[in-house]
Formats: sequence, C-alpha cells, structure tokens
Amino acid sequence: MIITYKAKWGFALNIPQLKIGHMTPRFPIMQGGMGVGISLSNLASAVANAGGIGIISGTGISIDEMRMHIRKAKENIVGKGYIGVNVLFAMNDFSEKMKAALEEKVDFIISGAGISRDMYAWGKEYGIPVLSIVSSAKLARLSERLGAAAVVVEGCEAGGHLGTDRPMFDILPEVIDAVSIPVIAAGGILTGHDLAKALDMGASGVQMGTRFVASDECDAPLSFKQKYVAAAKEDLILVKTTVGLTGRAIRNKLTDLISGDNKMKITQCLDCLKNCSYRFCTLDSLKVSLAGDVENGLVFAGARVSEIKSILPVKTIIDSIMDEYDRSIIPIV
Repeated sequence: MIITYKAKWGFALNIPQLKIGHMTPRFPIMQGGMGVGISLSNLASAVANAGGIGIISGTGISIDEMRMHIRKAKENIVGKGYIGVNVLFAMNDFSEKMKAALEEKVDFIISGAGISRDMYAWGKEYGIPVLSIVSSAKLARLSERLGAAAVVVEGCEAGGHLGTDRPMFDILPEVIDAVSIPVIAAGGILTGHDLAKALDMGASGVQMGTRFVASDECDAPLSFKQKYVAAAKEDLILVKTTVGLTGRAIRNKLTDLISGDNKMKITQCLDCLKNCSYRFCTLDSLKVSLAGDVENGLVFAGARVSEIKSILPVKTIIDSIMDEYDRSIIPIV
C-alpha cells in the first residue's frame, strides 16, 4: 500500500506504507531498542507520537520496571501510536520478560541475539506480532518459517552487538529476495537519503538507533548523549563482549582496559547471560554508563555517530529525515 505525504515543499509524495500486523505508522521509521536504559518509555513514546514506531529495551531492567515503562509509554501516546519491547534471547530472563510484555499487550515483540521457536508460538497465542533481528538471508528464512511477522536486517554498521561483518546494503537485497514478510533495514541508517535508498531497494522501512540517542527525549543521561555528539570517526572501536559477539563502542578508559583478551575483576556476578565469557561484566559496564560515567562504562554507538552534531527533539529529527527523503525522490505534482 502507498500513502500520500504532503512534503515541506508543498508536493504530494507517495511513501510505501509500512504494515506489520495491525501497525500502520505514518512514517516507515522504527526506533531501535537500546539497553541498558537508553530506550525506555520516554524515547519510545516520543517516536510513536512523531509518527514512527517506538521500542522499549527490556535488557538490564527488572520485569516490574519493564511493565512500568510499557504502561507509562502507553499513557504518553497521543492518538494512534505503536510501542514494542526488545527482549534478547541471550539473556536468562528472556522468556519471563517476553511473557510479561505480552501480558501488557504491547504492539509487538522484537528479539535479537538468537532465535527461539517458542517466542513465535507465544506471540501467536496472544495475537501479537513477533519480529526477529537477523544478519543473513538464511536466518530471515528460518524466522519467517517459524512465524516472524517481519525481520530487521542489521548490518555491520550498527551500534552494540553485531551479528555480521557485512554492510547492511549488501545483505538487504538477499533478505528481500528470501522472504515474503516485511523487511526493515538497520545499521548505518541516519538520514532521509538512507531511507530513500532502503525503500528503493525494496525494504518496507528502516530502524534507527544511534540517531535517536542524541535526542532530548532519549532516556540516557546527558553525558551519554554528549559523548555521541563529541565522537569522531577514529574514536570508534570494536570490542569482544561477554555475550560472545563483537560490539561497536566509543573508545574510553573501559575499552582500553578490555581490549584484546584482557580481563577485569567482576565484583558481583548477576548471572544474566545464558553463556558468558566472564572476562568482565557487560551488563554492569552498561549500567555504569547509564549512571553518567561514560569513561568507565560501555558506550555503544553506530558507525556513523560522528555525523551527529547536535541533540534535538525526536519530532525535529523525524521531520528532518522526511525532508531529506523528500529531496531524494521525484515529487508527484
């Protein structure tokens, strides 16, 4: 389906309608789920109110806290808006978190760091779409066969944990050809030009995480957001976390300490991961950053974070993306 959008310049533009289950947002833009505590109710509801799809990250918060943020986000939405929850398969509380989110009647569940056959069955039981984050056509086909309502294709440009070393735009056409469900492009998406390119290639929409961190409504502390704005391209580093995956972060004192195979003493193990290398505590390092200490905690960021120069309201960010999209395509007069 195509929807008509009145561009800033007065032209009528046709935009492919993103439709996942019952969800039909005004713009085909999904906000990435970012933990720990980076994308909670404030950011998710702001994105939903601005015409996109918001995501609360369930990582590193208690089930009660997650329920609270889901309810708060719903209360903050004005009119029609969509809120989902990101739950990581790699976490020990995955099933409990997912079932709690389903009980709260979120609009959808999205999961990465592994695939569980059960999660699709649980989603079907509650009538709630379940999305998978994938990095290959093979995983996309498997997800569709198991019951995924859509897949998010994440390339090596993404922030946080990476499932591939291949660029997103290289993987995207392979996944689009492999499945019949909606495909969302993620990793390195920053502008309206990126949105236009992804839609032109056949994607149903895009997911953006890094750009929304530098927003007024993001749940991260100001020091975290300022770290993004100040980051240069050469400040980015790939680190091997205890999840068993490589993650992209902004270099600081912590990344210097955990580079290579170096270990850090763990004060208290929370036993949060199904499989952990115990080299250091990834969860604790993320919580340190959430507390405002961005030199001694992990600060995950996407490959294009150095292009972000200011902290802006979410609506301004989305309006800017759509203005850039307008200039990237031929208007229909």
